[in-house]
This record gives sequence, C-alpha cells and structure tokens, in this order.
Amino acid sequence: MRTINHLINELIELNNDRIAGFQKAITSIDDESENKDLIEIFGAFADQSNNFKLELSQLVISNEGEPETGNSVTGILHRAWIDVKSLFGGADRATILSEAERGEDIIKNAYQSVIQQGRLSGVAYDKVRLQSELLNKSHDKIKQLRNYARS
Repeated sequence: MRTINHLINELIELNNDRIAGFQKAITSIDDESENKDLIEIFGAFADQSNNFKLELSQLVISNEGEPETGNSVTGILHRAWIDVKSLFGGADRATILSEAERGEDIIKNAYQSVIQQGRLSGVAYDKVRLQSELLNKSHDKIKQLRNYARS
C-alpha cells in the first residue's frame, strides 16, 4: 500500500509534467498574435501547477518526507504534451486545445483517484480537494475554448 507521502509525491510529479507541458506548448505556438489568449492561459495554468507543487511539497515536508522534484515516472502527462508539441507545427486551434484537454484529463483523473482512495485527511485532504476543484475549472476552460474553436 502506498503511503500518503507517496500519493502526494505522485501529484507533485504530475504537476511538474503539467508545468513542462504548458511551457512547451507556449514556446511551440507559431502564430502568437492569433493565439495570444492561449499563451496567457497556458502560462497561468503552468503558474497554477507551480503553486500546487509548492503546497503539496509543504505537505510532504510536514509529514517528515522528501518531496519529489522531477517528472512522473510513467511520464504519461509528459507524453501527452509531447504529442501537443508535434501538433503545433501545422495544427489548428481546435486540435491544439483538444490535446491540451487530453493532458488536463490525465491530471484531473489522477487527483480524483487520490481523493477516492480515502487515505487523505485533514489539511492534506482539504488541499488536494481544493486543487482538484481548481484543476476541474482549468479543464473546463480549455474544453470551452476547444468547443468554441470547433464551431
């Protein structure tokens, strides 16, 4: 059975993947003038994950653990963002947002899995639940933009 620190460290790794993914997406956008809003949104979401990572790291430290500093072992989210990078060369806005949403689905589902395990309590549960709610809103924003781009 995985420890609470292990579960939280997995979320830290996924947030590191998300940061790297959004940063990669920002640098890969060819038409900056037409996608200025995406650059701003992706930057805000990278910042959001950086804040999440710092909060989660404090939880691990307060539980006498060592917080993760790298990306996920499985690299699932990172691979999803590599796909995004390969699409930026000639992809349309809807495709870019579809791939971004796919990456958001991965982290959103990981948070839900940790919450549903019922092993977190107190401050750790509250922090992870709040971050999960904010990630759901971020996901929905990207989905909304994607749906608009498709119409």
